Parts: sequence; C-alpha cells; structure tokens
Amino acid sequence: MLPLLDVLRFPTTRVLLTTETFAYRVLPPVACCFTTAFLVLLPRTQSVRIALWPITAILTLRAATSLDMSMGQPKLAFLNMQLQLSMIYIAARTLEWTVQTKPFVRMARPSSTDVPKQNLVLDTIDLVCNSRGCGWDWSQGMYIPPETHPTSSRLAFATSASVSGLKHLLLSGTIHSAVKSFSPDTFGSVDGGTIFDDSLPPHLRYLRSSIIATLCAFAIYSLIKANYEIIVVICVLIFRQHPDQCPPLIDSPWRATSLREFWSRRWHQWFRRIFIFLGGNPLYLLFGRNGGVIGTFLASGFIHHLQLLPIKPSSEMWRMVLPFGMMGVGMVIERAVAGNKTGGWMGWVWTMCWTVLWGNVMVDGWARAGLLGSPNVLDSATPIRQPIERLVRTFDEYLHAIGGKP
Repeated sequence: MLPLLDVLRFPTTRVLLTTETFAYRVLPPVACCFTTAFLVLLPRTQSVRIALWPITAILTLRAATSLDMSMGQPKLAFLNMQLQLSMIYIAARTLEWTVQTKPFVRMARPSSTDVPKQNLVLDTIDLVCNSRGCGWDWSQGMYIPPETHPTSSRLAFATSASVSGLKHLLLSGTIHSAVKSFSPDTFGSVDGGTIFDDSLPPHLRYLRSSIIATLCAFAIYSLIKANYEIIVVICVLIFRQHPDQCPPLIDSPWRATSLREFWSRRWHQWFRRIFIFLGGNPLYLLFGRNGGVIGTFLASGFIHHLQLLPIKPSSEMWRMVLPFGMMGVGMVIERAVAGNKTGGWMGWVWTMCWTVLWGNVMVDGWARAGLLGSPNVLDSATPIRQPIERLVRTFDEYLHAIGGKP
C-alpha cells in the first residue's frame, strides 16, 4: 500500500528527466491508459474502469506537473508542453472510455493476410494510438481525406511518405525561422512578446501581425504533416500496418470555402473526439446544436491554454479560449446566414478573413508565452537561415519606413 501511495503523492518541484523519473512518473499513467483501452473492448467491465479512472487522473496530473522534460533548458520548455498535452490526452480519452457502457467495436480491417482478424492486444494498441478512430464504430461519419501516396506496395507508400515528411519538415523550419526573424528579441525568443507592433500605424500593424499569423498557420500545418508522415512510415515499415490504416490527416486547409469545411474536413481531426466529448456534448444537451458547436471550440481553447502553462504559468486563459470560441461563433453565424450552401470565392474570402482575424489573437497568445521562440530544424543551418532572416528584416524595415517611424 505504501509504494502505491508514494506513486500517487504530488511532488512540490519538477524533477529533471532521467530513465528513473520517466519510468516512475510517465509510465504509470500510460499503463493505466492501455489497461482502460483493453477493458473498454470487453463487456461488463465498466465498474472496473470507474474504479481505475481516478487513479489515472491523479497519475496524469502528477506526470504533467512534476517532470521537467526540458532538462532545465528554457529553449526546450516546449517538451514540457508536449508532456502536458499527452497527459491531457490520456485523462480525457480514459474518461470517455470509462463512461462508455458498451464495448467498442472495430468495424474495418485491411484486407491483408499478415494482420489477424481478431486480436485484443493489437486492437488495444490501435485504440490508444488511433485518436481519429479510423475503422472504429465510434468514428462513423468522420471525413477521411483522399489518399495522396501510392498504395500499390508498402515500400512505395513509405517512400512517398518519407519524401513528403522531409519536405514539410524543411518547410516548417523555413517558415518558423522567418516568423522569429520579425522580432528575434521578443516573440522570436523564449522570453516572448506581442506580435502587434505599437510603433506602426494601425493598418500596417495589423497587416504585419496578419502576415505573422498566416505564416504560423502554414508552419503548424507543415509540422503536423511532417510528424504524421514520419509516424506513418514507422507504422507501415516496422509495425507492418496496411497503408489503408494510415489515411491522410490534413487536406489543404487553405482551400476551404467555409468555416465548417475548414474545421470538420480540411484541418486535422486528431483531437476532434476529445473536444466534442468534453465541450460539445455537454453544451449540446443544454443549448442544442449551436451550443454543441461552440462548446467543442471552447473545450479546444481551454486545452490549448492548459498546453501553454508549462511554458508560461501566467498565460491568460482568454487568449486561447476567445479565438477558438469565436471559430464556433463563426460557424453558427455561417449556418444561420447561408445554411450549408456557403462556398465559392465569397465563402473562401469569408473563411480566410475570419480565421486570420481571430488567428491574430491566437498567435499573439502563443507569442506572448514564448512558444514561437522554440528551436527548429534550421537553427543550426546558418547558410539557409541567414538569407531568410535578411529578407524578413528588409521587409520589416520597409514597413517601418512607410509607416513613418523607422
């Protein structure tokens, strides 16, 4: 009993990452996650899941607040953010599995002879790692983007995904370097700062901040794409998954002609289920469809706020909750005005203007927390980084020159 109580005890300070601290603080909630996933596949296990979830919640909170993944280096503080997001993911998903009354059912399996037709262990692993729920009964109706890689063989698929991953990784680093070059000493550093330059007149100030916000959106897109492609290659080549089990994650969001299309089809759906479960479903019960839509985005904003706390504990919640919440408000307005007929060039203009408007607030929240100052793959690639920095500085000087305050 004493060792269990010791594991559950909250430390007063963060400890540096070591093999021992990782095993002692991270592995226990991960083990609870896999255990709950296994149980939700079996009938008559809800009482066990109910008893297990409080322990899981305590262990995730303990891991998120007690381990320093950055090894004391401020530039690596984003690793603490990733740890916190992982623990939120475990706590939220296991809570959903806990209240589930019927076992989950895996509906679709690839037509490959090297994958067993029924295997609880593999299904458990898939349930934990497959946040979108591709092939499960609880994700029916979710949009899956069309495949862009050849599926004639695993090797062809993995080769194409590897090239795409490398390309998007370099693109993400290039754009991130450009963003940091706008203000290397403020939001371009881990100290953070605002993207709104008060020395510029309003029209140029918001033009500059909108350019920064748009660049950040493309950097995030490229990084998500690169990370997913790398994961896909590992799953297909090492774990021998069929390419059909790794459908595309994101689908050219800049082509969206409505907010609904942007968020429900073209942006990634990694945390869609969690946001709907935590925010959408409760507010749907209280306020109907519109409440469900806004509640989903409020949950997204709140989790994005929690994600920033390891980097900057004093981050203000409204800087995340407001812009994400307004995405939901925009979808409600869109449906009230045009129903499901929003589209064409006018729909595209509306979608881009609304996302950039509130994207300014969103990115400014990240910038003030110091997130934009995180390192990237091009930090040590001076010959590539320097021309980008010079180009951005020249443009920024031009803006200040025409603004009358060089």
